[in-house]
Amino acid sequence: MQEGLLLSIGHGDFSASLEGQSNRRGVPWHSGWLTFLRFAGFFGTSGLVAIWILALLGLSAVPAESRATDASEADTLVLTLEDAVYMALENNFGLREVLLDRETADQQVREAWGRVYPNVTATGNFTRNLVTANPFAGSGAEELFADFGAIGWLRYNEEARLEGRQELTFEEYMERQREGYEDAGITPPSMDDDPFSVDNQFVLSLSITQTLFNGSAFAAIQGAEQFKKLSEDAVHRERQVVIDEVRRAYFSALLAWQQVDVIRSSIERLRRTVDDVTRTVEQGLASRFEKLSAEVELVNLETELIEAENQAELAKKSINLLLNLELTRPLRLAGDLAMTAMQPVGDITLDEAVSIAKEFRPDLQQAEGLIEINRINERINRSSYRPIVSAFANLDYIGRVPDNRTVIMRDPADPNNPFRFSSETRGFFHDTYWNTNVAVGINVSWNLFSGFQNRARLEQSRIETRRSQLRYEYLTDAIRVEVDQALRNLRTAERRIESQRRNIEQAQVNYDFARTRLLEGVGTNLEERQASMLLDQSRLSYLAAIHDYLLAVSRFELVLGTSLNRL
Repeated sequence: MQEGLLLSIGHGDFSASLEGQSNRRGVPWHSGWLTFLRFAGFFGTSGLVAIWILALLGLSAVPAESRATDASEADTLVLTLEDAVYMALENNFGLREVLLDRETADQQVREAWGRVYPNVTATGNFTRNLVTANPFAGSGAEELFADFGAIGWLRYNEEARLEGRQELTFEEYMERQREGYEDAGITPPSMDDDPFSVDNQFVLSLSITQTLFNGSAFAAIQGAEQFKKLSEDAVHRERQVVIDEVRRAYFSALLAWQQVDVIRSSIERLRRTVDDVTRTVEQGLASRFEKLSAEVELVNLETELIEAENQAELAKKSINLLLNLELTRPLRLAGDLAMTAMQPVGDITLDEAVSIAKEFRPDLQQAEGLIEINRINERINRSSYRPIVSAFANLDYIGRVPDNRTVIMRDPADPNNPFRFSSETRGFFHDTYWNTNVAVGINVSWNLFSGFQNRARLEQSRIETRRSQLRYEYLTDAIRVEVDQALRNLRTAERRIESQRRNIEQAQVNYDFARTRLLEGVGTNLEERQASMLLDQSRLSYLAAIHDYLLAVSRFELVLGTSLNRL
């Protein structure tokens, strides 16, 4: 088998395709000059002009002696089919996008697990109290605090009575306290001051919550894992689609260049015919009309060669696009469409092929996985009837720090004298301003009634499960139809190859016979040209049959979901 035509790619199993993939790339070029000319004429001559301009711009600054070497050796990338498939699996845009979806699925699994992991939250809060309301306003309790001075006066007089000292009136007691503040250089507190107002309040909190029971969270983890499997199946399928697309583009480009070779060989034969006709006309054995007809036919064929070469170059560009290469990068395909040494597909029956497809097709596995996801969604909605239980622990560090942190107290040198005072200024983080609060507990949340919303969501998920089951059954039937069609096309392509092989042998014999008759003088130039055209048509039909067979094999592997050499 030639290096560029291996049908079993070793970079991953062929596993799946969706419906309608058979026409995504590489529509066959059928036999006959008219079909070939329609295909070549699709792009017109504008593509040829563009290629010429790019070639002139790229080669104008290069010495003529080195242009051929630079183009063929330095810049040209030689590609086998295996190389093309490997590069596509590494660089193809569509496959890279699906791989990103798989990475997203991985992160969704991590996110689902995060719902049952401990949740740790740290918060900080600062409050500046500009005006603080009296918390006892309207309750009459503020009068109690207004009489705190009287309580100290009563205690002083009781101690004086017991010790035999002179008692003081309330006004005298308050006056002596005021004098004591002045002697210490302290501004006495005003009765209008709010003793409950603190200028600055800080709250630093650490909260830890651990879910103990949450049915929807545990079911969501299962759903995320199942979705990850679906994304892996999608990657598997996209790999097979990319391989099939590369094969189609590669085989179509090979067909285009071998069609160019057929036209070139036809031109060579026609040139010999023109030379022969020219000699016979000069000898007076043929009319000038035959010579002009042959020359016109030669010019037309040379024009067709230009269009065919342009079409072949465009076919290579599609390979550049699939492989994510620069569109200006020249390629050379290592291989041809020869069928020698190619292993035919074995005698596989339809039932065997369908059984293989059901085992390996990732799109069928995706449909089955979707059923499981919908069932998981049912469990998630059913869990809404159950409570959610979680444990929590809160740690708070609270600071209530006034702007004026000067504290008035009795003079330490005479602590029993109520009329001598001293003061101290405390630091911002003094223990009297900062306190710690720790709390733990259990939280239970149970939605007892939600207006029948939970029941409606549960019924919707059940409907989706039944819908996914119907899709699975339909896809199973559709796979049988796809496999049957692909197998029939494969067998038809095999028979076409054998038929075209015999036909091309007969066309070659017919041309040799017409050529011999012409050289012996018993045949005509018209007979020779007709035989030459039939030979070219047979060659093109043979190449198209090989091309269609290769595409049929690729399509058959696609619908089976695996490579034939793995069976």
